[in-house]
Amino acid sequence: MMDGADMSQSAPVLILLGPPGAGKGTQARMLQEAHGLVQLSTGDLLRAAVAAGTAAGKQAKAVMEAGGLVSDEIVISILRDRLAEPDGTAGVILDGFPRTTVQAKALDALLEDSGQRIDAAISLEVDDGAMVERISGRFTCGGCGEGYHDSFKPTTIACTCDHCGSQDMKRRADDNAATVAQRLAAYHEQTAPLIEYYQDQGALLRVPAMGVIDDIAAALDAIVSDIKA
Repeated sequence: MMDGADMSQSAPVLILLGPPGAGKGTQARMLQEAHGLVQLSTGDLLRAAVAAGTAAGKQAKAVMEAGGLVSDEIVISILRDRLAEPDGTAGVILDGFPRTTVQAKALDALLEDSGQRIDAAISLEVDDGAMVERISGRFTCGGCGEGYHDSFKPTTIACTCDHCGSQDMKRRADDNAATVAQRLAAYHEQTAPLIEYYQDQGALLRVPAMGVIDDIAAALDAIVSDIKA
């Protein structure tokens, strides 16, 4: 068990940290299926809030339609609304948020209001040099969002999702060597300081993430099982 964490909390709050291509989305979905945790990614939260027409969703929609970046205040407001929904009682895993220490502090304040805290900030440790191949080969099912990779996690049947059977496969236009380098640089500048932030809180755990997906999943499963024990 981790030092400094309240392991008796009934609804764990976990964060997955790691650069682009580290496998955060894939591992979050696996934890969701194994433990009933709700995976919350910033993009999904924004789209759902806009679609639902919530007050914060309307603010986000206006900003996005104007070509701007949604503010931390709006994202936190959307997250507050989402955490209040009943399905979060089994716990949540945040994928892609927070990205900065400013966001982390805002998240701490939000959780404190409801008597919660971060149980674990899990850093998926990867080698930057291997990220180009990993990212350039990945694709996603447009039907259910399941992630795949040409080399590491191909679909069993070509161009057909193993999870939902959809043949709508998508690749991000910016998954190429030049943009990957830029995104890694941005991660190290803005997000990597979160590792120090959560280490100071006694909430940081490091998991090697360059190996087999199932081995990484087993390590994360053990962490969650320990927290819930």
